[in-house]
Amino acid sequence: MKTHQLENIFIVNLDDFQSKVLDASQRNPVLVDLWAEWCSPCRVIAPILEKIAAEFNDLSIAKVEVDEDENMKLAGRYQVRGFPTLILFVNGEEVGRFSGAKPLSFIRDFIEQHSEL
Repeated sequence: MKTHQLENIFIVNLDDFQSKVLDASQRNPVLVDLWAEWCSPCRVIAPILEKIAAEFNDLSIAKVEVDEDENMKLAGRYQVRGFPTLILFVNGEEVGRFSGAKPLSFIRDFIEQHSEL
């Protein structure tokens, strides 16, 4: 499992989703990246998300590998239809989402549009 250089990018799973995403989003926005190892666009977006994490210090990025353990239940709970799907949470609620690999400028605009960052 790859470790991330930035402390605002972390791995989350079904068991700690409530505390690391929903509860944490009461303090700062949390962008959840639902991804899979076999997904090419997921690998394309990963370095872009690292750039986003470096730009937005008050944004957390939670990476959920849907093929691990019981994480697919999260994909079902949030009705994810394709990968990657990124969902932004603020105050414990979903405020926006998109699917597929998008450029840095799109993701930056998405975060600014849906949060106060």
